[in-house]
Amino acid sequence: MDSPPLISSSGGVPAEPAAPGSAADVNGGAHPGVPTAGGEPMQWVELTVLAELEAELDGPELARGFAGDYAAMWDQRFSRLAAAVQAHDRKAALDAVISLRIASAMVGGIRLATLAQSLEDAIRRDDFAQGQDLLAVVCEHGVSTVSELQAAYIVKN
Repeated sequence: MDSPPLISSSGGVPAEPAAPGSAADVNGGAHPGVPTAGGEPMQWVELTVLAELEAELDGPELARGFAGDYAAMWDQRFSRLAAAVQAHDRKAALDAVISLRIASAMVGGIRLATLAQSLEDAIRRDDFAQGQDLLAVVCEHGVSTVSELQAAYIVKN
């Protein structure tokens, strides 16, 4: 049995689309790259979460720095996660997905954090087939989250 190719987050396009009926179901049957709520595009980043982080850190400087580091580390974080899932390395995959989930929630990427929880659940069940399917959606959500974070928060004056 051939292993699926590694998924790259560069450019936001997975190497292969997710299998029908697998990862797409995470979004209630909607196409994972185009989230909508009542026909309107949904936000990838909850700015209220970042406002709370600013308050906890006594100002925007540290919060923007954290968000900037999160964005800068996206490719590395995703590559580590994808490699661990594809190698069926449960320990490394859990470490990577928990890191992704927590950091995403802290920067307001609630949708990505929720998806990371689904991936974590699959890994905990040793369901690496579903985990590999979810990687394509994590890639798309991650790239969109980082793009919106950069545009709406990091480069904000």
